[in-house]
Amino acid sequence: MTSSPDANDLALLDRLATARRELRQQIAQRIVGQAHVVDDLVTALLAGGHAVLVGVPGLAKTLLVQTVSQALDLTFSRVQFTPDLMPSDITGTELMEEEPGTGKRAFRFAPGPVFGNMVLADEINRAPPKTQAALLQAMQERTVTVAGRTYDLPRPFFVLATQNPIEQEGTYPLPEAQLDRFMFELTVGYPTREEEEQIVLSTTGATQGEVKPVLGAEELLQMQRLVRRLPAPPSLVKYAVHLARSTRPDAAEATARVKKYVSWGAGPRASQYLVLGAKARAAMDGRAMPDLDDVRSVAKGVLRHRMVMNFQAEADGIATESLIEFPS
Repeated sequence: MTSSPDANDLALLDRLATARRELRQQIAQRIVGQAHVVDDLVTALLAGGHAVLVGVPGLAKTLLVQTVSQALDLTFSRVQFTPDLMPSDITGTELMEEEPGTGKRAFRFAPGPVFGNMVLADEINRAPPKTQAALLQAMQERTVTVAGRTYDLPRPFFVLATQNPIEQEGTYPLPEAQLDRFMFELTVGYPTREEEEQIVLSTTGATQGEVKPVLGAEELLQMQRLVRRLPAPPSLVKYAVHLARSTRPDAAEATARVKKYVSWGAGPRASQYLVLGAKARAAMDGRAMPDLDDVRSVAKGVLRHRMVMNFQAEADGIATESLIEFPS
């Protein structure tokens, strides 16, 4: 049974709501628009989850992640996934070194780019499955094992992967079981005309906005623990479970369209992320208890990559999001 927030938790909630507003202001120094993507990234980070961004090149996905890491005062590392990338290029490797003076040789572990608070896996589907699996294991376990020794990753630890939806030749699509490791799949769309004009003006001048840190790593960890402590009403848990089960074609909760177009639906991890995401959204607003609107606000990001469409859906041009229906 989850207890109600105490005075310290309520003060931390107020701090989180204030930090969210400050975070938006800092990110706006570099990023025009994309407010919903920023909110979803912060939601995933507060919930302790990871996210995959899908968007065409040139939409500032990398700059967005860098800016968020700076505004949160987190260490940032970027890995460009390519067909020749090896697992050790991500996790790190052991190097043979000779000690000065003694001449003795010993192995020293050289950490890879995964040892950061925020790791950008750029175009993750361009590396072979063996390399993808190395990163996904780190995402799940928050540890890396090299030569029989296990190393803890820094906390907080957040992986943001990107995928290009228009170039699929020579890629290695992530299996559904591995996509399930990501809390969110976020779609980054084109800017509006006004936003694009503002982007051109701000990026072709002589100066760029300076991003100042809003939160540190330790304070962010406290907020992650706070999100876990927020109470979830039984009605909200039932709603989240019903929503996840409604994506499974063999479940009683499934609609006729889901039964027709879906091969496999979301697993229990979706229900967990719906509740955690709702808690994070409530905390971002300074509220001590999530409601059904919070669940609905994160539902598409949680569910869209966990539904496997069948051939009939592809033939009829059915989008995954169109099958996500909210029960009354």
